[in-house]
Amino acid sequence: MLLRTGVAWTGLLALAACSAPQTEISAPLRESPDFSGTRTASACSSIKANDFGAKTLSTSWVAATPSANLPAYCEVTATLAPAEGSSIGVVYRLPENWNGKMLGLGGGGWAGNVTLESASQGLMRHYATAQTDGGHPGTNPWDTSWTSSAPSVTDFAWRAVHDMTVAGKKLVATYYGNPHKSAYFQGCSTGGRMALMEAQRFPDDYDGIIAGAPVYSLQVQTSAVLRNNLFARPGAAFSQADLQLAQNAALAACDKKDGVADGVIADPQSCQWKPSSLICKKGQTEQCLAKPQAEALEIAYRGIRTSDGSWAMFPLSKGGEAGWSTFNATDGSGMDATGGGGITGLTPLLFGTSSFDYNKMKPDDVLRARSGAFADMYEADDPDLSAFFSKGGKLLLWHGENDPGPSPVGTADYYRAAFALHPAQATENMRYFELPGVEHCQGGPGADMLDSLMAMDRWASSDRAPERLVATKADKSMIRPLCAFPQVPHFQSGDPNDPQNWVCEAPARHSAG
Repeated sequence: MLLRTGVAWTGLLALAACSAPQTEISAPLRESPDFSGTRTASACSSIKANDFGAKTLSTSWVAATPSANLPAYCEVTATLAPAEGSSIGVVYRLPENWNGKMLGLGGGGWAGNVTLESASQGLMRHYATAQTDGGHPGTNPWDTSWTSSAPSVTDFAWRAVHDMTVAGKKLVATYYGNPHKSAYFQGCSTGGRMALMEAQRFPDDYDGIIAGAPVYSLQVQTSAVLRNNLFARPGAAFSQADLQLAQNAALAACDKKDGVADGVIADPQSCQWKPSSLICKKGQTEQCLAKPQAEALEIAYRGIRTSDGSWAMFPLSKGGEAGWSTFNATDGSGMDATGGGGITGLTPLLFGTSSFDYNKMKPDDVLRARSGAFADMYEADDPDLSAFFSKGGKLLLWHGENDPGPSPVGTADYYRAAFALHPAQATENMRYFELPGVEHCQGGPGADMLDSLMAMDRWASSDRAPERLVATKADKSMIRPLCAFPQVPHFQSGDPNDPQNWVCEAPARHSAG
């Protein structure tokens, strides 16, 4: 499945929507599915709610759309009610000719995702797709008003995707007359959290799980708040020109360390550029930063820890500064348009009070927020994947290096923790890829289209874990290899857009000086 991460955004709502898998684009099929079942409109209209335990049901037959490479399919819209007060909206799209596989899809922000745009890549490859609204019908990614309902909180935290999956497997088996051969789940951002939750809580649901830029803990939201507060310090606000100045300086120092100057730092964690080099000298008023700005940059790159050593504020990457304002109040206003990634609406759940002064949030307030019942059910931070690995489950993690929201540092931390618990199993069943220059699920100067579903399907089919993947930009102006973490790509010679001209190696070998 081609994940397009290089489209123009027209506002934060569109951005949040694009953080979910509906950002995947149409592309000509390169494989010929071995169809496991064929069904027609009459079969679609014959589906019954009790076939898969639905409370409500509607079906419609959708004709093929050749211009979009979409086959004819049966669209099944239903609600599931696994507990009193629970109402989980689900949509299944069952292609006329089925490849024998299921594809579950995640949401974005604080919402689910049932759009056809999200399902289109799976459909055009003849997957039976499964989607959910996450237990509440709202599509505003930053609206958390629904958390006043306890069943809705449980649904969104972990129940909706699981029940969607169990019911979907029953529906598929009944509809096609055959059970599925393989089941994969794919999501980015909140969808990435949902993906990890499935691997951790319900290891039997999926054979392969793709988690992109996973917002797997409340540290993503607390990071947003603490960054807002950081840039609200006296003299620490940034104009967009200031951010671009910092980015240009970081690129000048570290861009070429991977062997080619292409506007992307392949390994930001090894870039040793210091913002203090931009502090205005006496009499200088242009193309420089005030001391408080340089100090704020240093903290942003370094991150902030709590008293127990965990992250209160994840680090931001050098080389991606121009994109920070998407999720952070870099202008010094004190609160970004997302409300700290929606955290302001979670105050009663996190702190047990109706109000909390987020402008004064301290690192150990993060520990308080993460110690309650809500965090316990919502966070997908358990590194013990032994049950998932034991059944042969494959986990493919990926994250854009320039992400201004959830940090790739957090995803790398999770990978290390899971690997450390069960190294032999993880070696066979887990891979993590960082995408240089890519922002949150999409965008940025890097190669931001990754066919992660194809990679997963090949991995699951051959049992050979990928060590390299290839990402591109939509116009093919940049084609780059991706290296399995912790290795990073380094250019040798020839055409930089030929992945064969790159090698994967340990990051220390070409770290910035």
